Amino acid sequence: MVSPVSPPRTPAAQFDWPLAYEAERLLGRYIDAFLVRNAFARRLAERMRDETGTDFYEWVDHLVLSPDHADELRAVGLVEEAVPAPPGLTVFHHPRAMMPRVLLGAAGGVNGTPSVLALRPESLVDFLSHHGLAVPIEGEFGARLRRALIATEQGTRLEAVERLGWRGFTTEPPTPTGGAAVVKARELFRMRRRQFADDADGVKQAFQVLDQVLALVPRDVACELFFAEERAFWEFRNRAGRVQRRRQDALGLGWGNHDHHTFRCSRRLFPDLVQFLTRLGLEKRERFYAGDEAGWGAQVMETPAVGIVVFADVDLKPGEIDIDFATQRLPELPALRTVGLWCALHGDSFLQAGMHHLEARFDFVRLRDQLAGEGVTTMKPFSDFAFLRQAFTEGERWTVRPERVAALQRSGLITSSQAEGFLRDGAIGSHLENLQRKGGFKGFNQKAVSAIIAATDPRKVQQAHSPA
Repeated sequence: MVSPVSPPRTPAAQFDWPLAYEAERLLGRYIDAFLVRNAFARRLAERMRDETGTDFYEWVDHLVLSPDHADELRAVGLVEEAVPAPPGLTVFHHPRAMMPRVLLGAAGGVNGTPSVLALRPESLVDFLSHHGLAVPIEGEFGARLRRALIATEQGTRLEAVERLGWRGFTTEPPTPTGGAAVVKARELFRMRRRQFADDADGVKQAFQVLDQVLALVPRDVACELFFAEERAFWEFRNRAGRVQRRRQDALGLGWGNHDHHTFRCSRRLFPDLVQFLTRLGLEKRERFYAGDEAGWGAQVMETPAVGIVVFADVDLKPGEIDIDFATQRLPELPALRTVGLWCALHGDSFLQAGMHHLEARFDFVRLRDQLAGEGVTTMKPFSDFAFLRQAFTEGERWTVRPERVAALQRSGLITSSQAEGFLRDGAIGSHLENLQRKGGFKGFNQKAVSAIIAATDPRKVQQAHSPA
């Protein structure tokens, strides 16, 4: 895991994510050199740390350096990336780690100090307005890339960019109806019905909405807009998310630091969810199976063009990890495990419930302590490594619809005592996840994820909090 980056030789090796500490340290030195010379960026980094519990590094979209740095970038695993860029600029990225990209060009700075550092908030207009910056924006609303100059100091330029499903570095004007199409696509996703008597009708309607959206905007734009609306729906139902969003919005950042989105799904609808995500451009990455006792599995999916990662959870029985459970429709089980029970109580993430949790990248300890000051408690970490730290905020308890409880009790899937408890107390619905990565590590800790899923089983939580 700590070896230098090399091309994967087998499908399994493809997801044995490396620890790219040398690359991270090198980029960190470039960023530190920039902060020394750019006071606006330096003050912003301090405010990010103190007011949002985030690290400036996580908000950096790209740096611009001179071509003299090509060899040292290659030595730590960065390679050239074939994406649109202005003439004279070469793009470097790390193909198997999460870190900012680097552009090399003749005006790229001297002595390891980038001439340009660009941040990536979720909304460029929000960022500019929250900092009182009445500066021109290059790129009209609806363009795939928009940018603005934030501060010029001592030969350095701090910029901010907004991306709309675009990894390139060229700003191209939208089509004549581009801005209107983006607004309409966003409205279609936001107004998508989630409550249906039969979930199959909900799935059908979701695909109809997707067809309408894809007729308006490119696939990667649709992906960006869909997940922005899914985050908003989750946030509406999660106080910790609202608290942290308010803190990040105070600096105009939004959820630009999102790491991955977790959807819980019933066995019946899991292939539909995967097909929907595939149509948005996500590709299957590693799969997880937590073991016979845990009884759940997950399919990780990613779209590099947009930077969206999904962790899709589903109940699994022994042997099903050996089939492509993401595409093969699975029969119902005689008993529900943690994921299946959550879906039965609240609905699938794809429909009624929304995401189980959003994971974003933070300074782990600072966020935990800062949220505590806001009355938001964090659970015990379920990953606590130098390269990966993860913890949920205490779960948001949701009211459970009586008809769902009654159906579960009739089917013998919960006891009368459990039914009474769910009706009285509700059940844990969602969390915010505090996540810190180092070394650009892209992977997950399967054993720890299994433990936290077991710990948040609605039956165990109910038992722990039941009246004496």
